[in-house]
Amino acid sequence: MNFLKQLASRNHNEDTLALSRRHFLQAAGVGGGLLVGAGFVAEGAAAATASKSSSATNNAPQFNAFLKITPDSKVIIVVKHLDMGQGVSTGLTSLVAEELDANWEQISWESAPADASRYNNLFWGNAQGTGGSSSIANSWMQMRQAGAAARAMLVSAAAAEWKVPAEEIRVSKGIISHGDRTSSFGVLAAKAATLPAPQQPAVKDPKQFQFIGKPLPRKDSAEKTNGTAKYTQDIQLPGMLTALVAYPPQVFGKVKKFDAAKAKASPGVVAVVEIPRGIAVVADNFWSAQKARKLLQIDWDLSACETRSSDELFKACHDTARKTGHIMKNSGDAPATLAKSTNVVEAEIELPYLAHTPIEPLNCVAKLEKDNCELWYACQMPTVDQQEVAGVVGLKPAQVKINTLYAGGSFGRRACANDYVVDAANIAKQVPGRAVKMVWTREDEILNARYRPMSVHHIRGAVADGKLIAWQHHAVAQPILRGTPFEGGIQGPVDGTIAEGISDMHYAIPNLQVQATEFPVKVSGLWWRSVGNSGNAFVVETFIDQLAKAAKKDPVALRRELLAKEPRALGALNLAVEKSDWGKPLPKGVGRGVAVHKSFGTWVAQVAEVSVKDDGSFHVDRVTCAVDCGVAVNPDVVRAQMEGGIGMGLSAALGEAITLNKGVVEQTNYHTYNVMRINSMPKVDVHIVPSAEVPSGVGEPGLPPIAGAVANALFAATGKPIKRLPIGAKV
Repeated sequence: MNFLKQLASRNHNEDTLALSRRHFLQAAGVGGGLLVGAGFVAEGAAAATASKSSSATNNAPQFNAFLKITPDSKVIIVVKHLDMGQGVSTGLTSLVAEELDANWEQISWESAPADASRYNNLFWGNAQGTGGSSSIANSWMQMRQAGAAARAMLVSAAAAEWKVPAEEIRVSKGIISHGDRTSSFGVLAAKAATLPAPQQPAVKDPKQFQFIGKPLPRKDSAEKTNGTAKYTQDIQLPGMLTALVAYPPQVFGKVKKFDAAKAKASPGVVAVVEIPRGIAVVADNFWSAQKARKLLQIDWDLSACETRSSDELFKACHDTARKTGHIMKNSGDAPATLAKSTNVVEAEIELPYLAHTPIEPLNCVAKLEKDNCELWYACQMPTVDQQEVAGVVGLKPAQVKINTLYAGGSFGRRACANDYVVDAANIAKQVPGRAVKMVWTREDEILNARYRPMSVHHIRGAVADGKLIAWQHHAVAQPILRGTPFEGGIQGPVDGTIAEGISDMHYAIPNLQVQATEFPVKVSGLWWRSVGNSGNAFVVETFIDQLAKAAKKDPVALRRELLAKEPRALGALNLAVEKSDWGKPLPKGVGRGVAVHKSFGTWVAQVAEVSVKDDGSFHVDRVTCAVDCGVAVNPDVVRAQMEGGIGMGLSAALGEAITLNKGVVEQTNYHTYNVMRINSMPKVDVHIVPSAEVPSGVGEPGLPPIAGAVANALFAATGKPIKRLPIGAKV
């Protein structure tokens, strides 16, 4: 699948962002304008009869793939990306509303149907999906042009009805006017939707923006506050059944044999069925299914499962790191420079497995009929899921209808691995004609997690005359992309996610060598918020501070030298430093630490302030964050995503870890998987660097710097570098 290769490249090589856009446009056979051929906007009467994704708006004239207007002037924006809390339902609607000159109160939205011909992610080719912090970035011009085209069609309809030149007509806050005559959008919508759509609609100069760059209220806030927001668990269908699956105690385990007699006899149980990954109990309700699942007697085949414990795996990684790895980047001669240097710093750093643990465990409703299969869930990758489900139930992908709901978080977990969706389809296949809600408990979610891989890093660096002159780095980790549909995105013999954020670091080091080695292990891995950047930024930023100490240099000063040719990096760094009071004296036991990192096209710098008690316990008191994400479409959403990324990254830095005992995961729920509590959350100040650059990602880039900033603050306060995560309660 070419789109998967493009996705992997987009997610893991920021320097190809602009190139990927150009290549997509060339592949689509278009060089600019409205890109009708790529499914951006349908024309005229065809648009007016285009398929709808909500029965409630079937009578609303449709101007293009992304915009409908009802007779009562309600503007419905079709959002092609999953809202999993990151706010795309607000960001994407604001792009259309801006160019339409609508009133914000008249704007609503609905999820797009699964249809890659109209709703593909422009960075991925012919595939629909959400990921890589690409939602706003890939839609930036697409959604604006959709709004601008609809506005032009409304103006043309008004001009024809009023018999006046179109250029004399004004549109403001949802009202079309010419002199004393006015009209609402709804009055002209039916006629306007039948007119030809302009192929190259003019979009606004940024000086004219009314919505973009302004802190608009989120479109999902009211629903999520009053309880009307629809998640999978809220779905109730006539005759619907509930299913729970008994999975093997380890991923890659299989059913050898089972006895379901007691489970089948349990009240409320409709069926017990075997699926490829386990045994499903199908019942009238959750509690009946849960009770019956405990009565299953299953003999598991665990011969293909991991048998080593975490300590053994770390030792094996260290042994591998002491050997030569595949060279991912080589500039100058780091080995020779290190060999003759007198001021050499060395570090061995360990990062654990991490689970995603979104607040909503994974679940899916599936109903199989003779000629179609309908699904209700928080779908992140419609194109892939359609293909996978179609293969399971024996239909064509177009016969798989997906109703996309809100997601209570994802952080990468819903982005292919769609194992839970396939499980639901396998269950529905055995009870055709009945809707089945497959539910995971928190224990199911952690057991079946696709963990961020553990990793080990061996680093050597040298300084001379106050300058960083050499860096040699060997990263060892389980590959993320191997065995997934994204494996085609691997360029060369090693999965590039292992060295992401290292081999592409922006520090100007004259002698730099980065090696990487894939570590084979029978544990299922997957991307976790910000992918390789999530741990590798910690490794790079903490080692920079150790080198700064060896060079007897302020950590900020050293970074400024190394980023002298990166003006956007310096802008973020300098803003964070200024707002954090860097350099001002601190009381004993208090330290400040800095980190700066680029991921998904966005620069983020953070300064953490920590206080350490005599017994080694500590608290993160304050975090100052500066972000350059290009145009900040909605500053409130940008700040929220930075705050969320900081919270999640801090949680992982302080306490989260998945550990294995003879291959078996030891954590089962939040009492053993130590997610940070609210009393540990510091005060966070977020500052946005003013920018006219095109928007880049914000969902993930706030996370990578925080662990390094906190570790560096502890290093400043105690003199002891942090070389293993999680840090724990004491240093």
